[in-house]
Amino acid sequence: MSKSRPPAIAQQRFAARRTEFAELDLARRFERIHETNLWGADTSVSGVGSELAATAAIRERLPALLHERGVRSMLDAPCGDHRWMASVALDLDLYVGMDIVPSIVEGLQQRYRRDTRRSFMLGDLTRDALPHCDLILSRDCLVHFSFATLIRAVRNLKASGAVWLLATTFPELERNDDIEDADWRPLNFEIAPLNWPAPVEVINERCTEAGGAYADKSLALWRLSDLPNV
Repeated sequence: MSKSRPPAIAQQRFAARRTEFAELDLARRFERIHETNLWGADTSVSGVGSELAATAAIRERLPALLHERGVRSMLDAPCGDHRWMASVALDLDLYVGMDIVPSIVEGLQQRYRRDTRRSFMLGDLTRDALPHCDLILSRDCLVHFSFATLIRAVRNLKASGAVWLLATTFPELERNDDIEDADWRPLNFEIAPLNWPAPVEVINERCTEAGGAYADKSLALWRLSDLPNV
């Protein structure tokens, strides 16, 4: 894979409207992104990476992965609009979707109000106490955080008591760059300054964005206890 990757859609759109975010805190930044459909997906306000075609590989593998690891409860943070996850056959005792955008959470709470195994809550992954679950899925999230915010988020994830973390990584990336919160860049968690151990499993998402420049985009599984204390 080429060392130079063209800007992804999320990077281009954030750069074009960067000044709008200057005075906003983390929650308001993601609210603004949601309100304006900044990432420009046709079927999901959570971005092109949350459309059904982009999640096919995950939807194929996730149910078996959860079964193999004995996962009975999962926190999906952020859950976004829950569009692709709604089509996954989850065999869980409890699914909790959490998002930082109030209108998203309110809509999902109303839609799933009669579902006894699926609930939704408003929360900030970087600060708020997280419900105890076996596994935390944090797809397309940590890549939007500055290193300072990312460190805070990882501390919070480790404090949750969960066994597993399933998160987005780009294993062929050779350098991690810092950004401001709510912007985007790829991250390889196995290199500096993060230096996480090799994951237990990697699910390549078969990403086709930017002519295949991000073809290494993957969901990777780690034991939270194995991650460095930061």
